[in-house]
Amino acid sequence: MGDTRPATLEVAAQRTGAHRRGAVVAALMLSMALAALDSTVVSTAVPQIVGDLGGFAVFSWLFSGYLLAVTVTLPLYGKLSDTFGRKPVLVAGASLFLLGSLLCALAWNMGALIAFRVVQGLGGGALQGTVQTLAADLYPLKERPRIQSKLSTVWAVSAVAGPALGGVLAAYADWRWIFLVNLPIGAVALWLIVRHLHEPQRAAGPEPSARARVDWAGAAAVFACGGVLLTALVQGGVAWPWLSGPSLGLFGTGLALAGLVVAVERRAAQPVIPGWVWRRRTIAAVNLALGALGLLMVAPSVFLPTYAQSVLGLGPVAAGFVLSVWTLSWPLSAALSQHVYRRIGFRDTALLGIGAAALVLVAFPFLPYPGAAWQPTLLMLLLGAALGLFQLPLLVGVQSTVGWSERGTTTASVLFCRQTGQTVGASVFGAVANGVLAARLGGAGDLDSVTRALDAGTAPETVRRAVASAVHAVYLGASCAAALAFVVLLCMAPRRFPVLGDDGDLPGEGRG
Repeated sequence: MGDTRPATLEVAAQRTGAHRRGAVVAALMLSMALAALDSTVVSTAVPQIVGDLGGFAVFSWLFSGYLLAVTVTLPLYGKLSDTFGRKPVLVAGASLFLLGSLLCALAWNMGALIAFRVVQGLGGGALQGTVQTLAADLYPLKERPRIQSKLSTVWAVSAVAGPALGGVLAAYADWRWIFLVNLPIGAVALWLIVRHLHEPQRAAGPEPSARARVDWAGAAAVFACGGVLLTALVQGGVAWPWLSGPSLGLFGTGLALAGLVVAVERRAAQPVIPGWVWRRRTIAAVNLALGALGLLMVAPSVFLPTYAQSVLGLGPVAAGFVLSVWTLSWPLSAALSQHVYRRIGFRDTALLGIGAAALVLVAFPFLPYPGAAWQPTLLMLLLGAALGLFQLPLLVGVQSTVGWSERGTTTASVLFCRQTGQTVGASVFGAVANGVLAARLGGAGDLDSVTRALDAGTAPETVRRAVASAVHAVYLGASCAAALAFVVLLCMAPRRFPVLGDDGDLPGEGRG
C-alpha cells in the first residue's frame, strides 16, 4: 500500500509548521482560482478577440488547447511531485502558467494565442494536481474536509465568475487584460509558496538513486496518446464527422499509442502511470467513479444555460443564475460530508450522494413544458448537494489510503479521469443532443444553429420543444452515468477504505 515513512513526516510538519499553514493555504486558494478562472474567463471575450485577431474558424481551440494540455500533463506532474516534492513542481507549474499568460496578452494572431494557451495549460496541469495533493499533505484526515471544501468553494466561485469577469474586461478595458490580471495574483501565490512552504526532509529509501529516476519516455508516450485521443473526442462531430477519415485516423493512432504506453510503462523502473493505480481496488474504483462524475457534469454545465434561455425564455444573467446555484450547495454539502462518512464510511457516503444525484438527474425530463425557472433551479440546488456528498469523501478517502510518496500520483490519476470524463461527456452528449434535434426536426440543424435561431427570435414553437427534448435526453444520459458510478462503487470499492498510518481508523474504515 506504499510506505508509511512519509506519514510520520506529515505529522511533524503539521505540528511544527502550523503557523505557516495559513499562508500556504492562501497560496493554494489563489492558485486554484487561477486554474479555475482560466477555464471559463475567455468565453465571453471571444467576439472581441476574434474581432482583433481574426481566426474565427479555429477559435474553439482557445478552450480545447488549454483543456488538452491540462489533462495530459496531470499524470506527469503527479509523478514528479512524488519524486522531487510538491514545492518545486508547484513553483515550476505556476511560473509556466504565468509565462503563458504574459505571452497570451502579447499574442499577435489567433495561431499565436492558441499556442500560448497551450503553454498556460501546461502550467495549469501542475496547479490543479499539486494543489489538491498539498491540501492532503498539510492536514490530517479529520481536518481535510475543511481545506477541500475551501478549494471547492474557490473553484465554484471562480468558474461562475469567470465569464462575467471576461465580459467586463473585454467591454471596458481590453481582452488582453484577461491574461494580464493573472500576473499579480500569480506573483502573490508564488511568493507565499516560496517563502512559507517548507517540506520536511524525506529520509532516503533503500535505493536513493531510483527515487530521482524520471520516466521521460513514458511521459512522452502518455502525452502523445492523451493528446491524440482527446483531440479526436473534442473535434469529432464538430470539425469533421465521426466516421470521417480524420476522426478514424486519430482514433486509430490513439489506440496504437495506447499500446505503446502500456509497453513502455511495463518496462520503466519508475513509470508515470504505475500499474498499482489500477490494481488497487480502492483507487481504481474512485478513478472510474470520478470519471463518471466528469461525464455527468457536462449535462448541467453545458446544456442547462441553453435550456434556460431557449425553453424558459430567460436572459443570459438569469440563465447563469439557474446554473450557478449548485455552486452554493456543493461546497456546503462537501464541508458537512465528514459528519456522514465518520458514521457510515467513505464508500457508503459516496453511494448516498451519487444515488441522490441520479434521482435528481432523472427527474429533470419530467419537468413541465415550458415550466418555471424555480423548478430547474431547485433541481440544481439538490444536485450540488448530492455531488458534494459524493466527490469529497472519495477524494479524501483515496488520498488517505496512500503514503506521501504515492499521493501525488494517486491524486493526479483521479483528476485525470475526471477531466477525461468531461471531455468524453461533451462529445457524447453533444452527439446525443444533435441526434435528438435531427430526429425531431427532420434533420433541420444541430444544437448550435437552432440555438442561434432561437436567440434571433426566428424559430417556431416546435423548435423550442425539440431543444427541450434534446436537453431531456442529455439529462437521462447523465443519470445513466450516475448509475454507472453507483454500480462501480458498489461492486469494486471496498466497504472499508484501507486508511493508512497517522490518519488512524475511522468508524467504518480500517487498514488494508
